[in-house]
Amino acid sequence: MPKGADGITLGSLVIVRRGKASPYLLRHELVHVRQWKRFGIIGFGVRYLGPYALWRLRGKDHRSAYLRIPLAIEADWVARRSLTTAVREELSESIAS
Repeated sequence: MPKGADGITLGSLVIVRRGKASPYLLRHELVHVRQWKRFGIIGFGVRYLGPYALWRLRGKDHRSAYLRIPLAIEADWVARRSLTTAVREELSESIAS
C-alpha cells in the first residue's frame, strides 16, 4: 500500500488499510474497480498515472497531484454522492418507522 493511502484498487482487488474502512472509502474504491473494467489495465494506468506524473512534474506534491487525477475526482464525486443518497434514504426510513 502506498504511503499515505487508505485504500488501493488493482483490477477487482480492493485493499484497505486496517482500521480505515468506511462506506465512503469502499464506494470510492468500487468506482475504481468499475474504471479498471471500463478501461483495462493499460487504459486505467494511462488515465490514472499519466495525470499524476504530469502534475508531479509541474511541481505539485503527492496530495495535490492525486487530487487532480480525473479518475480519482470521479471516484470521489460518485462516492460522496452515493453516501449522501444512502444517508438520506436511511433517514427517510427511520422517520417513516
